[in-house]
Amino acid sequence: MANPIPTYPATTPPALPTTSPQPLEDYRVSALQADPQGNLWVGSWQGLAQIDAKTGQLRGQIPLSSRTVGAIVLDRAGSIWVGTYDGLSRINPRTQTVTAQNFRLPSNRVLSLLVDRRGFLWVGSDSGLSLVDPRSGAVKTTFKDLPGVSANALTLDFQGNLWVATLEGLVQIDTASSLQMQQLGNLPGTVVQAIATSPTHSSWLGIPKPTLWVGTTNSLLQIDPDTGQVLQTPAALQGRSITTLRFDKAGSLWVGTAEGLLRLNPFTGEVIGEIAANLPSRRIYALAPDTGGKLWVGTSEGLAWVSQTTFKTGVVPRFSREQAAGSSKE
Repeated sequence: MANPIPTYPATTPPALPTTSPQPLEDYRVSALQADPQGNLWVGSWQGLAQIDAKTGQLRGQIPLSSRTVGAIVLDRAGSIWVGTYDGLSRINPRTQTVTAQNFRLPSNRVLSLLVDRRGFLWVGSDSGLSLVDPRSGAVKTTFKDLPGVSANALTLDFQGNLWVATLEGLVQIDTASSLQMQQLGNLPGTVVQAIATSPTHSSWLGIPKPTLWVGTTNSLLQIDPDTGQVLQTPAALQGRSITTLRFDKAGSLWVGTAEGLLRLNPFTGEVIGEIAANLPSRRIYALAPDTGGKLWVGTSEGLAWVSQTTFKTGVVPRFSREQAAGSSKE
């Protein structure tokens, strides 16, 4: 029997889609920096903005080569340095213009920034660490073989040495010689995502000297910077991913995690408060305490604030997904 003659539909079937659906916009607020003029610089994955630290009112938006901001810092001359996923830029805060960019870094994906006691700028990326003279813009030193590779976060200890949070623990660097001093590995969680130094006035409160507070993917640790010894691991934060750490002027440690914002007594390790209501998201990325009378909080879904006296919270709609959606409909 002969094969039957195939039949075809009367109309051509619709073509298969050639592109995948576009991902949702990312509204995380990843970096916050106050300045002496009462401004708060807000770095998000929607770009860089300047707001009034008291009211939250927008004062300006600064165009950059990339709108994905990873870090912000203020230098001694008053310039704002911004690290994005496309490099490093220097901003004149008065004119809100870029005055320098296109620096030679190990990688253009900037994750952390810090100004040391001499006024030099340390730039951490996903491929190493660089030392930049903020006056000339010259890159003075580059660490491409940094243990742990990625410089996720930076802090200075009470002696002025630099501590670098990496994928494999901590690295201490002498800021004067730019030489590595020690490496601390085998920490619980291994990957260090956040680091802060306790205030120098802690010695007045019975603590012999400032210590390091270190946040990993599953623990919060207090470490002696001289010996590398882990002094305490608060039980309430066991198993939590610590994303950012900041001390306020009262000496409390604010702990941002992937599942909420907490306030810690650093002397006892006790959690003395948790902020759960009226935040855009429980995933915390950035903190700016004692700024305009508030603690400013960057989350995965926008910007919020917390009163440090009443602990009342509020949201800045301009940085939220809902605000953007409403604006697109107008």
